Amino acid sequence: MLTKLRKFLIKSDDSDTAEKKFDASDQQLAQAALMFHVIAADGRIHDEEKSKLRQVLQTRYGLSQSESNQLFEEAKRADREAIDLYTFTSILKRQLNEEERLELVENLWEMVFSDGEIHELEDNVVWRIAELLAIDKRDRMEMKRNVRRKMQTG
Repeated sequence: MLTKLRKFLIKSDDSDTAEKKFDASDQQLAQAALMFHVIAADGRIHDEEKSKLRQVLQTRYGLSQSESNQLFEEAKRADREAIDLYTFTSILKRQLNEEERLELVENLWEMVFSDGEIHELEDNVVWRIAELLAIDKRDRMEMKRNVRRKMQTG
């Protein structure tokens, strides 16, 4: 009953304040959780990394600022609750084609380079995620070079 009332109230609110809820099997949440995992891999989450993640979420999915903030928070929660990376990569391997998976790996490298340095733990996490997504080493390394070059030229 409370669920029905809540849905009614959200539907009746025609302002932009009604927030989108992301489902655990949602590929947006799975991608965001992997990106969050990368920025958290070195034990420090810098403001530049958070900002880059929110920007990528807004651009990639056409989200508003409040929706990207909500997805960021849900991704953080999902990452902390996940037992392993397979939780997310299995969803994505089923739902994304190869080009979309390559784009995700590129986004992961953007997370790695967003604070201006590459940490070996972040590099290792991207390698493991790419392997689970069936992205070969050559493509993974090419994405890394492309993102590094793009970040350096600005």
